[in-house]
Amino acid sequence: MDNDDDEPLDSETKDETESTLAPQNSDDTLYCEAEAPSSVEKKKSTQEDSETDLEIEDTEKFLTIGQKELYLEACKLVGVVPSSYFIRNIEEATMNLNHHGLGPMGTKAIAITLVSNTTILKLELEDNCIMEVGILSLMEMLQENYYLQELNLSNNDLGLEGAKIISDFLQENNSALWKLKLSGNNFSEESAALLCQALSSNYRIRMLNLSHNQFSDVGGEYLGQMLALNVGLQSLDLSWNNFHILGATALCNGLQTNVTLKKLDISMNGFGNEGALALGEVLRVNSCLAYLDVSDNSITNEGVSRIGKGLEYNESLQVLKLSLNPISMEGAVFLILSIKRNPKSRMEELDISNVMVTEQFVKVLDGVCAVHPQLDVLYKGLQGLSTNKTLIPWPNPMKLIQNYTEEQKISIVKFFKSLNPAESMTMTIGDFRKQNKVPINRYQVRELVKKLEDKEGMVSFSSLTLGPWPAELQSS
Repeated sequence: MDNDDDEPLDSETKDETESTLAPQNSDDTLYCEAEAPSSVEKKKSTQEDSETDLEIEDTEKFLTIGQKELYLEACKLVGVVPSSYFIRNIEEATMNLNHHGLGPMGTKAIAITLVSNTTILKLELEDNCIMEVGILSLMEMLQENYYLQELNLSNNDLGLEGAKIISDFLQENNSALWKLKLSGNNFSEESAALLCQALSSNYRIRMLNLSHNQFSDVGGEYLGQMLALNVGLQSLDLSWNNFHILGATALCNGLQTNVTLKKLDISMNGFGNEGALALGEVLRVNSCLAYLDVSDNSITNEGVSRIGKGLEYNESLQVLKLSLNPISMEGAVFLILSIKRNPKSRMEELDISNVMVTEQFVKVLDGVCAVHPQLDVLYKGLQGLSTNKTLIPWPNPMKLIQNYTEEQKISIVKFFKSLNPAESMTMTIGDFRKQNKVPINRYQVRELVKKLEDKEGMVSFSSLTLGPWPAELQSS
């Protein structure tokens, strides 16, 4: 699963049109802006904006000239210096303009151009001080553009006015947009009310990042009400906010009836043991959530025991992150025994990576993994083990697999395909851990997963079909 998890950006491509740009622009820092005086900007009604803001006077020209020429026209119209980075990459699927200092009018020029763009699917505009003019232009553009799917507006300090403009768009969202990042925009309780009202009836947004904002307990109530009604969201990041007992409880009340959310990050909040009690109840009844991050939420062994009670019944959760909470080995034991008691548990990863455990814990874990071979538990280390003392140097797992394939006289690809009933080149990490053809322990499996995991969180064997094994797979 992911973390919210950005894909690698497309590489830059050179373009002959660079020579047409203002001489002060360099290849990579192309975002200077000669902005018109702010006093010239007047607040317009939404109707006026939609009719005039994103139009060039010559409509026929707007529809027929190329994207690069249209952008240069738009820059002239709003009075900014063009970005050669934008021009060079205008035909790529990903446009990364993070930290380019566009400002509101530079953003408006981009929006004017994207009204008719059909190639850019992902637009990154983090940290550009886009302000009200910029966000309004972007939302108007999205009403006309049916190709843009992912938009990052993080760290633009949009505040309440920005939240209102985005909420108005979300209430009538007919675009292709499904992934929206709004981290670090100084959204507080009033912003939460507006956004949640819009999201309650919006089913198009599937991935939403609202981390690093100012939501607290009242915001938690709004978000809980939204989650009870929303049937679109699959991934929600609420990390680094200010939820405490009341907000945590309200949020969890909404999660109990939610039927679509698969990934939730609520790390770096203040759920505490009372919030953990509410989370335990969510896990007991929710049948959709697969990934839950509650790292650093002041949860002690008492709270962990309540989460564990939910794990005894849960049949959907695969990843649970509890690192940076004040949990001892006793709490860790309670968690793994809760998983063991649930024959239908799908848990694949339990992260308690700040907890020191004993050899007795490892023995108990071995028993749990015998029942649930798909499970991996990340802990800090063994108590009493010197930092200079290394663990047993396990044999290179790929070498063991190579020996097995030579004995069986089969190719390495055929071996990996045989682990998957569908005989495809990818499989889930949990299913991969269940393989029993070659005797390797969970530490060796973890080493293999690190080397074979793809960006979708699956184990992929594709690299093994390209000739000799990659060097990193041959080394221990």
